[in-house]
Amino acid sequence: MTQYLLSVYQPDGPIPSPEALATIGADLDALNDDMRAAGVWVFSNGLLPPSSATTLRPRTESVGDVLIADGPFAEGKEHLGGFTIIDAPDLDAALAWGKRLATATTLPIEVRPFAG
Repeated sequence: MTQYLLSVYQPDGPIPSPEALATIGADLDALNDDMRAAGVWVFSNGLLPPSSATTLRPRTESVGDVLIADGPFAEGKEHLGGFTIIDAPDLDAALAWGKRLATATTLPIEVRPFAG
């Protein structure tokens, strides 16, 4: 089995209505239950908004010195909103779970295998 990262990309801007979030939450709970039952679920969680991030950047002019800055590493119209890690036998199986996650979250999902 290979572990895959299913990254959930969330658009910047207002969050969905409480009713829409309740539906998404119920769909995610059902999907996570299905993943656990299938034995593929390893871990999943959502992230706080990008404004809660801190970026650490090594300074090239001073070895061992690191610049600490509030905010995300990159500016963009989307940000990593959450992720799921699964154990899947192959890419096709990981993509099938990724499709279900995209449907449940109504958001784009990137499926990527871990190295090693």
